[in-house]
Amino acid sequence: MQSFELNAEPRTDVGKGASRRLRNAGRIPGILYGSDKEPVMVSLDHDDLAHRLEYEAFFSHILTVNIGGSSENVVLKDLQRHPFKRRIIHVDFQRINEKEELTMRVPLHFLNEEKCPGVKTGGGVISHIMTDVEIACLPKDLPEYIEVDMIAMEVGDAIHLGEVVLPPGVEIVSLRHGGDPELPVVNVHLPHVEVEEEEVEAAAEGAAAPAEEGEKPGEAEEQGKEE
Repeated sequence: MQSFELNAEPRTDVGKGASRRLRNAGRIPGILYGSDKEPVMVSLDHDDLAHRLEYEAFFSHILTVNIGGSSENVVLKDLQRHPFKRRIIHVDFQRINEKEELTMRVPLHFLNEEKCPGVKTGGGVISHIMTDVEIACLPKDLPEYIEVDMIAMEVGDAIHLGEVVLPPGVEIVSLRHGGDPELPVVNVHLPHVEVEEEEVEAAAEGAAAPAEEGEKPGEAEEQGKEE
């Protein structure tokens, strides 16, 4: 299994001005919290973190953060990005306790999309209604992703949330709290037929134009009145 290790420095200077100075120096302000310990304010190298974020697994793995001479096992809980610049502006990490359950969003990996009968022979297309799901589990059971096998899907078929096969020790949070197990995760359907623009225009013109032959609407009535 892939592992990730980050180096962080403690920080005591807080506030908008301090955070701005950190960012100008190429660092990201962050915080570690949880596991019945005091929160710790930290800073991390921007480019190093940005590189790790290129890996999907980084978002659903237990991470090691080194601070001074100690290390913490954490998960990434929140990430704030600049609204239009390619820059991270803040990061939150949650400490983990091996005996305490955690909740995380993990990606769904769809298997055999091109091999399922609905696509391979039925001419269908796939719609991914969900791309990730929130789960609850102990840290030792945290999966990197959850697989959804589409090998048997025909046109018109769907896989629902309650049908997703989960690894041992993993539960879907919404279903635990009475959520709808019939929510679709992925389906196969025929492609929507797009009407040609010319046909639409012709139909509109035909509906708006008067009859090519005969009287205009109301013409016979007006002639009767004149007589």
